[in-house]
Amino acid sequence: MGEKLTYLSPEWCEEVKARLAREISPEKMKYITTSMTNVYRNCPDGRDKYLYFKCEDGVFTDVFVGDGEPPKAEFVITGDYSTFASISQGKLKSQRALMGGKLKLRGNMVKALKLASLADRLNFVIAGIPTDY
Repeated sequence: MGEKLTYLSPEWCEEVKARLAREISPEKMKYITTSMTNVYRNCPDGRDKYLYFKCEDGVFTDVFVGDGEPPKAEFVITGDYSTFASISQGKLKSQRALMGGKLKLRGNMVKALKLASLADRLNFVIAGIPTDY
């Protein structure tokens, strides 16, 4: 894959899903069952977007992007497009953004902290995708 994909486009999302399936085993995901929605504010096109992940027994079963109202999820993380873009590029750690107030988390904080290392794995895979932000 030599071309860059547009961040949060359907093609980019398909590549995210394919790479997660290929690069993160259920064992690495500790066979977790959870769901997470990232809500992107202040996107370049002026609309809010979301990126939804669902993991069952350590396997990513759903990964999709959309506009408007996001689906229900165990965790909802809200922040500016630029913050999420920095995380997706590997320039900013999600925990640092959360602790620094750049991201807001809704959900069980204790469970979220336990899952932080898994989120880092997910972001590492995403950072490897040639992307136009």
